Amino acid sequence: MSRQRSSRTLRFTESEINDLMLRLQALLPQLNQTSNSRASMSLMKIIKETCSHINRLQKEVEDLGKRLAELMDSVDINDIDQEHLTRLLQA
Repeated sequence: MSRQRSSRTLRFTESEINDLMLRLQALLPQLNQTSNSRASMSLMKIIKETCSHINRLQKEVEDLGKRLAELMDSVDINDIDQEHLTRLLQA
């Protein structure tokens, strides 16, 4: 019974889905800059580009983390400062 109830709460109207997809598309740099007709963009293309964008962001975060670790290793900071920086970055 709870399974039926939960499936009902997850239903969106076509209009709501289209609105969410347009909002998502507006957040994606590649689609936002190149698309003159946002409404004509296929949902599949928006989803694929969203996945690609998330992957690029994850890679960028990893690269920045590595760079920060290298910088922290090369700078003379005491253990207390390093501990505070580490906690701050994990938050």
